[in-house]
Amino acid sequence: MKRLFAVVGLGRFGYSVAQTLVSKGCEVLAIDRDEERIQAISDIATFAVQCDATDERALKAVSAQNVDVAVVSIGENIEASILIVQTLKEMGVKSIIAKAVAPIQGKILKNLGVDEVIYPERDAAIRLAHRLVSPSVIEYLELAPGYSVEEVSVSEKLSGLSLEEIKLRGKHHLNIIGIKQQVSRMVKGRMVKEETFNFTPKPDDVVEKGDVLVMIGREEDLDLFCNDV
Repeated sequence: MKRLFAVVGLGRFGYSVAQTLVSKGCEVLAIDRDEERIQAISDIATFAVQCDATDERALKAVSAQNVDVAVVSIGENIEASILIVQTLKEMGVKSIIAKAVAPIQGKILKNLGVDEVIYPERDAAIRLAHRLVSPSVIEYLELAPGYSVEEVSVSEKLSGLSLEEIKLRGKHHLNIIGIKQQVSRMVKGRMVKEETFNFTPKPDDVVEKGDVLVMIGREEDLDLFCNDV
């Protein structure tokens, strides 16, 4: 049985969440008070409804209480965000994820019983700052305070070395998850490049400039590695 999600607020964040959920085979109840946003998502979402989500009667009329998970993506309007979350909780929605733009908003939402608070702008800013400080960092994901997963481009200094020679674990105290590589193959008479992912890298695997190491570890160790190479 497909899971049913409600996405309340169809700005860029909410629209992307709804679109991705549908692409993953989920049913989505998309809610927004703006008619143009509803029209934009109507061909994608399972149900697209224009209504005021701060109105409990309106939410009940579209059976929002029956969803498995509700995503409240109205972060900028703090009052509306809090009111919608409170209403959904009172209606019996078991799992709620909410977008927030400020720590105090997130704290209030947590106190209301939200399962998870998302800070898209803050998280994007942190990822950008990591890339600016360490240009070799392509992507960054915080796992827990002080620990993260990072995608790091292989430099000229590391090119031609095996993982054993780089000594990721012994010298740098890092664990490698995988290696992204560009491989060339012939397609319809011409050479094209495709990205592959090595999920089970071996100590004797050799990396080349342009490959991407996907690593996990303490942020300070990752920073030292990026600055060293």
